[in-house]
Amino acid sequence: MSLENELWEQRREKLRRIEALGFPAYPHSFAYTHTIGKIHAELSRGTVEELAENKATVRVCGRVQAIRGHGKAGFLDLSQGGERLQVYVKKDAIGDAAFELYQLLDLGDFLGVEGYLFRTRTGELSIHAERLTFLSKAMLPLPEKWHGLQDVEARYRQRYLDLLANPEVRKTFLVRSRVIQALRAGLDRRGYIEVETPMMQPMHGGALARPFRTHHNALDIDLYLRIAPELYLKRLVVGGLDRVYEINRSFRNEGISTRHNPEYTMLEFYQAYSDYRDLMDLTEHLIPEAAQEAIGATTIQYGEQTIDLTRFSRYSLREAICQFWPEDASRPRLEDFADPQRASAVIEKWNGLHPESERLPVPPFGSTGGSTVGSTVSLGAALMYLFETVCERKLIQPTIIYDFPVEVSPLAKSKADEPGWVERFEAYIGGMEVLNAYSELNDPEEQRRRFEMQAAARERGDQEAHPIDEDYIRALSYGMPPTAGEGIGVDRLVMLFTNAASIRDVILFPLLRPESQQGSETSGK
Repeated sequence: MSLENELWEQRREKLRRIEALGFPAYPHSFAYTHTIGKIHAELSRGTVEELAENKATVRVCGRVQAIRGHGKAGFLDLSQGGERLQVYVKKDAIGDAAFELYQLLDLGDFLGVEGYLFRTRTGELSIHAERLTFLSKAMLPLPEKWHGLQDVEARYRQRYLDLLANPEVRKTFLVRSRVIQALRAGLDRRGYIEVETPMMQPMHGGALARPFRTHHNALDIDLYLRIAPELYLKRLVVGGLDRVYEINRSFRNEGISTRHNPEYTMLEFYQAYSDYRDLMDLTEHLIPEAAQEAIGATTIQYGEQTIDLTRFSRYSLREAICQFWPEDASRPRLEDFADPQRASAVIEKWNGLHPESERLPVPPFGSTGGSTVGSTVSLGAALMYLFETVCERKLIQPTIIYDFPVEVSPLAKSKADEPGWVERFEAYIGGMEVLNAYSELNDPEEQRRRFEMQAAARERGDQEAHPIDEDYIRALSYGMPPTAGEGIGVDRLVMLFTNAASIRDVILFPLLRPESQQGSETSGK
C-alpha cells in the first residue's frame, strides 16, 4: 500500500470514530457570527480585564492549522481568509465527546467553534471553546508547515495546495483581484460602460495570431475562440455606444513562455471622438491609479529594477531604434527609415554587427536582396523584428512607443502625412509590452484593402494574418466616428505589481502539459 493510501485509510478510520461520537461527517452548514478577520479587526483591542469582564461570545469556523495538546486541555489554530486565531480546548468546558473529537482532529480538518474571547498568559487573543462542531475531514495531509509546496510544476498543478502552503501566493491573487477592480473603476469613473462580447466566433479577428478552433454540434459549424474582442466592441461604437470596455478572456494558439499563456486576460476599451494621443494621456493616468489602488504605491520593484509608474517616456518606433542602438559609430538616423532600401540596409548592418545573434529577416530591398533569410518579409514586419531585438529588453521604465508600420497594423488608421505608418502605440514596462492601442481605421474601403493585404500574406504562409471580415466592413460602412482603442494585458500588469518572474505565477490555473508527458512547455511568442 502506498503512503498516500495508508494515510487515507488512517483518516477514514478517524472519520468513522468521529461519526460514532455523534458528529455528522459532512454537515451542510455552520452558522458563524464572526469571521476570524472581523474578530481581529473589531475585537482584538480588548485588554485581559475587559475581555474577562465582557466574555464576548463568538461562533467562528475555519481550517485547523496547528494542534498542541496538554493532557486534558490543549490549543489549536483555526485559519480563515489568510488569518489565524488560537482556540483553547479544555475537556471540562466542552465535555468528553467533544474533547475526543479534538483528539481525533488532523491538520487540514474544518471545525466550528463556539466560545468566548480571552487572552492567554502571553497576551495572545484566543477563544475559550465551549462547543466544537466538526465540519469536514482532510483525507490527505497538507504540505509540511515549514517546507511548504516548493516544486514549481506541482504548485501550478495543485494551486489549491499552493494557496494553503504559501501565503505570498494568496497575496498575489488578492492583488490581481484589486488590479481588475481598479481598472474597472477607473473606466467607470470616465463614463465607460462594461459590455460582453462572444468568446466563440465564426471568424477570428482583432489581432494577428493563430486561433483555437472548435465545433458547434447543433449548428454543425466550426467556430474560433476569440483572440481579441476588438471587432465586436467597435461594432458597438458604430451602434452608438461611444465608450465601451470589456475585461475578457482571450485565446491564442501559440507557444508558452514566462510571458505568454494560451489563455489570458485583457482589458479592451474604445473611446469615440478620440485618437491615439488621447489614449496615451489616459494610459499615463490609468496605470499608476491601478497600482495605487491595488498595492498602495506607484513605485514598484521588478526584479532588480525600481520602476516609477508615474513617469512615462515617449519615443516613436524609429526614434527608439536610434536611441537604443548599442553602438554609437553605427547608430542609424531617422532619415534612414524614409527610404525602403536604406531601412533594409539598417537591418543588414545590425546582422553584420551581431553575428552571434539570430539573424533578422531582411526585406527584398536590402543590398543582398535578403535572399538567404526571409526574402518575402515585408519591410514593416522586418522593422518590428529590429525594434524588438534592439529595444524591447531595455524599456524598463514606463515607455510609450508610437507610430508603427502599416504592414503589422491592419486595423489602425494611417498617419495623415505618412500613409506607410499608422497611429499606434505600445507601452512597455519592465522590459515587456503591457498594452497596445491605436487610432481606429474607420474607412471601410481602406479596411478592405488592408484585409486584402493580410489575405495575400496568408497565401504566402503567414498563419497569423488577419482574415477578411465582410460583416465588419459592412458595419464600418454604416459609419464609425473617429475612435481610439486600447488593450491592456492584465496578467502582465499583475506580474509587474507583484514582482512575478513568470505569467504562470499570476494565473490561478495556467495551461500545462499532461503529467504523463515529459519535458517542459515549448517557449515562444
